[in-house]
Amino acid sequence: MKTTAWCEAGAMADELFDGALVVLSGSGGGLVEADMICAAIEKRFLETGHPRDLTLVHALGIGDGIASGINRFAHEGMVRRVIGGHWTWSKRMQKLARDNAIAAYTLPAGVIQTLLREIGAGRHGLVTHIGLDTFADPRHGGGKGNASAIDELVEVVNLGGRELLWYKPFKVDFAIIRGTACDPHGNLTLREEPSDMDSFAAAMAAHNSGGRVFAQVRDALAVPISPARDAAIPGILVDKVCVNPAQCQTTGSAYDHSISGELPAPHVRAPQALPDGVRYLIARRASRELAPGACVNFGFGIPDGIPAIAAAEGLDISWTAIEQGSHNGELLPGHLFGATRYPSAIVKSTDQFDFFSGGGIDVAFLGMGELDAQGNVNASWIGPDIVGPGGFIDITQCAKKVVFCGTFEAKGLQVAENEGKISIVAPGAISKLVQQVRHITFSGRRAQADGQKVLYITERAVFELLPDGLQLVDVPDGIDIQRDVLERLPFTVSLSLAIAARLEATCTE
Repeated sequence: MKTTAWCEAGAMADELFDGALVVLSGSGGGLVEADMICAAIEKRFLETGHPRDLTLVHALGIGDGIASGINRFAHEGMVRRVIGGHWTWSKRMQKLARDNAIAAYTLPAGVIQTLLREIGAGRHGLVTHIGLDTFADPRHGGGKGNASAIDELVEVVNLGGRELLWYKPFKVDFAIIRGTACDPHGNLTLREEPSDMDSFAAAMAAHNSGGRVFAQVRDALAVPISPARDAAIPGILVDKVCVNPAQCQTTGSAYDHSISGELPAPHVRAPQALPDGVRYLIARRASRELAPGACVNFGFGIPDGIPAIAAAEGLDISWTAIEQGSHNGELLPGHLFGATRYPSAIVKSTDQFDFFSGGGIDVAFLGMGELDAQGNVNASWIGPDIVGPGGFIDITQCAKKVVFCGTFEAKGLQVAENEGKISIVAPGAISKLVQQVRHITFSGRRAQADGQKVLYITERAVFELLPDGLQLVDVPDGIDIQRDVLERLPFTVSLSLAIAARLEATCTE
């Protein structure tokens, strides 16, 4: 039987050759991040100039946002091309993309993960509906993030009279993954990790492409993993393993068994911290869209405050699922978003994305950077730097109902609430409602074709997507519909009967 090939991270780094395609598995905040290996690769490059001209593939943002993860590869000459699902965890990599020092691509995170699975299975890439009419669609850019990105990674195909996208396969030379422990036969367990992520898909893609799989673990076990179901990655897929006894579960944090799902939830939990200010106002209004019995997804930002409000107000959240694979966990805030406390189930994120792609989410609450007259939302390219969608497209394109949450304006917006009435103390200098979004992360046209119900909630107005465009359907007390909403819109919207009647009553006073 195969035995584990233990080695130092530096020996792994020495094997990477110039021009190799490297897949990183993990998620932001240090979730299953094999940073000892990545640090060794970075050290070798800084000392020798090799490996260089790499292609780096990652589905979600990886690292601490400062030095680890994707940042280890963010050196001019080290990478030639990056295919990333989320870019904000490395400002240096964003700058390389902005300066055209690399060929930058961004694709939906679920597409990248399931494409790795298809590559590992020897199938001819990924054919899917995910990404149609968004920036991933070649008719809207094909995932290209700068002028240096000239390769066509995606094509439109027609199968059985249905229009789909074909994401092309590639050969994986190296997969870098992490586990909690490795046994004498090279089997890896992730039983103390917050997520399995796409580690199996990445390992299979590399192994079956003739590439190499390098793993980092906290513990070297003297006996086989037991029970066998705890072995998430079989040793046949793993080429070399290094041990990092100081490995953290998340960025800078020791292992917490409530996050790995090994501890049952207590009968009484401490109340979650409520969001404040304008974030509270938007999240509170969004919480009214919760429905009993629904499977719900909460995105990063304003939406992640909704569960705390729901708990405080006794609203029912029947079931939650997030892209990292957790079900019914208590969302952790900020840079640890993606990890949860006391989850009831944890599945591979590749399987979770399949669940999302098939329409498993009933209601999804996501943030929005820009909203335009067609109901399109941009959450993937804000300002000068490419951001990437993460799981945004995979979630929003197939959820039965989508609720976008964001401020009406940015930069200087000040809002107050007094006795249940909201007032705009100072408008923002930048409108987030625009005539046409820069990057289509969510397609209003596709949503209409698929029969989705879509709402856009801001601190002063709620819009609904209808066949003829956006309709203003709700305005909180205290807001002047004409002055605070209609006069500050760059496009025309229709009014619901209730809003029209309220506006008419105001005009006749």
